[in-house]
Amino acid sequence: MKVTFLGGVGTVTGSKYLVQEGETKILVDCGLFQGVKSLRQRNWNPPPIDGALSGVVLTHAHIDHSGYLPALVRDGFHGPIFATAPTQRLCKILLPDSGYLQEEQARYANKKGFARHSKAEPLYTKADAEAVSPSFRTTVFGEDVKIGQLTLRFQAAGHILGAASILIRGKGKSVLFSGDLGRPEDILMPAPDNPGRPDWVIMESTYGNRRHKSNNVLEDIARIVRQIAERRGVLLIPAFAVGRAQVLLYILHQIFENKLAPRLSVALNSPMATNVTKLYQDHCDNHRLSLNECASMCDLPTYVTSVEDSRALNKKKGPRIIISASGMLTGGRVLHHFEAFAPSKENGILLSGFQAPGTRGHSLAMGASEIKVHGKYIPVKAEVFQTDAISAHADQTELLNWLDSIEKRPKGVYLVHGEPAASDELRRRIEESMQFRVRIPRLGEILDADA
Repeated sequence: MKVTFLGGVGTVTGSKYLVQEGETKILVDCGLFQGVKSLRQRNWNPPPIDGALSGVVLTHAHIDHSGYLPALVRDGFHGPIFATAPTQRLCKILLPDSGYLQEEQARYANKKGFARHSKAEPLYTKADAEAVSPSFRTTVFGEDVKIGQLTLRFQAAGHILGAASILIRGKGKSVLFSGDLGRPEDILMPAPDNPGRPDWVIMESTYGNRRHKSNNVLEDIARIVRQIAERRGVLLIPAFAVGRAQVLLYILHQIFENKLAPRLSVALNSPMATNVTKLYQDHCDNHRLSLNECASMCDLPTYVTSVEDSRALNKKKGPRIIISASGMLTGGRVLHHFEAFAPSKENGILLSGFQAPGTRGHSLAMGASEIKVHGKYIPVKAEVFQTDAISAHADQTELLNWLDSIEKRPKGVYLVHGEPAASDELRRRIEESMQFRVRIPRLGEILDADA
């Protein structure tokens, strides 16, 4: 069995791993590259795969793990796509939204003359994304799936609804893909399953050089809400529509119920996040909340779906809270809110998770005084807050503990899905504390699992 690293190396985006056993070829994850332009440009190059794929297997639905599927299917892939039921339902929301946003961005660029070429084109369309749905096949945690000469087993990874680690067994050895690992004490999601007994581990390293603060997240965010309420400002929270938006709703619900801050109006301005939030009520077996707790969380915000209502939010005075996608300010309605509220010092912007280099969110986190949006620079006078206490990713200690719970010494560990500094620091810690063989692969590198 051989594994070729086609993405998710040296970066936290574009996860793609080709696994081959004999004539059987599968792709583990099929993600979109995001962030700096040099990474985004990779999306226009088809993955270098010789011959037909037997199938695609998804660890979870986030766009950096699933977002290239529409292009893959449009360009001729007709095989099955294996994923858990929640992952499938999330993809049916996220992928069309991704296609729609790309069409809108291309139209806007052409209208305003931002395109450097004669005409901006989307990588794929909403229709391309909708064409992916018939290819999905449902998998269940703990049950084996046979694809040609390979056998797969999905294990719970925490992180978001339906997220999985995937154990792949060939004729000889086994390889475990961690996917994105959640936190053992996550507010919404259960702890990841232990790794088991794989021969090789391909493990994410997003927070490989950082530890999440152990502060009381309710009090931390309540303090920010109190400050915004006193200023009578607007708190804008860029948030990923899957996972992060729902955690924030639950935290705000708890803050208001426990009277930790004045009860402010909350608007969830993301049609995608609105649809995702409703899924939590359908999949209570995949998260920690009871049906009643889930209903209370879902009842908190005003759901903004129309373009007209979205624009109207920019004209309303504070104090209030707006949660809108995307979490790194890479696109979507949040950019229009940013234009409206960033220039005023009574307002606040709460960055609620990891901000990849090259994104507007990263520039904000680094203290940028102005940010380019829609072809013009917007001054940043609003106070910028940042917290990683509600991150859906395991931190360095939690990653090490997960790996240390493995039931036998692996032949080796490959670290992926991390910035170079994060992956290298995690490599050093694993080698020192566990004496495992650890490698950070290069793009295109091949692991011979039978060697």
